[in-house]
Amino acid sequence: MKKNQILEIWEQNKVCLNGWLSIPNSFTAEGMSKIGWNSLTIDMQHGHHDYSTSIHLIQAISNNTIPLARVPWNEPGIIMKMLDLGVTGIIAPMINTKEECEKFISYCFYPPLGQRSFGPMRSILHYGADYHSKANANIMTFAMIETKQAIENLDSIMQVPNLTGVYIGPADMSSSYGLKPKFDVKDDPVFSNIKLIAEKAKKYNLIAGIHNGSTKYAKEMINLGYKFVTISSDYRAMTTYAQSIINEMKNIREKEE
Repeated sequence: MKKNQILEIWEQNKVCLNGWLSIPNSFTAEGMSKIGWNSLTIDMQHGHHDYSTSIHLIQAISNNTIPLARVPWNEPGIIMKMLDLGVTGIIAPMINTKEECEKFISYCFYPPLGQRSFGPMRSILHYGADYHSKANANIMTFAMIETKQAIENLDSIMQVPNLTGVYIGPADMSSSYGLKPKFDVKDDPVFSNIKLIAEKAKKYNLIAGIHNGSTKYAKEMINLGYKFVTISSDYRAMTTYAQSIINEMKNIREKEE
């Protein structure tokens, strides 16, 4: 098993540019995998994916980029199955306490680091016969920080051993504070939390990640210290570009009329 290339990017103090897959289609996933993303995350929480559709997506992207998964919940069954399928990183939603983070980490690693059950199936096929002995050194774990409770427990969560980093869900965090859910937040207290998380991640030698709605905001987050940045998604990119075409053609039609 070769060393995880994303870990090598971070060792060089560079940024991982992460794409987001919401559409359960292997053709669109394959297209996304060939345009230069460092990693692609299959969104099983809010995207339209389940385990069966994820199989085809991972097969479509694994030879071109690093596959990750945002699982629907912090639950051992789906986490272990996705790792067995070949993802090299797990993003777990709604991690609010140290205890929840410890459980999450335990599901991702083989003993003695965790309680992951052995049966890697496709991971051995793709990564090689030495997968079991190398997996613990290559798996990435991201706890989503997206509530007021998680912010209150931030230090204890970040001190959990074998946590790779934290990943901000700005929409849910906004909602947790009674604000409208959205990306690219500049309003406090959420924006203050975003800056705090970057500072704390540096303190604890963790990777800070965040979901962004625009390249402009993503660049601002990189300047704050974020090393794992997601921009938009396959669905949003498709519909946004299609809408721009429609808008441009409407302008032409209106001039003709």
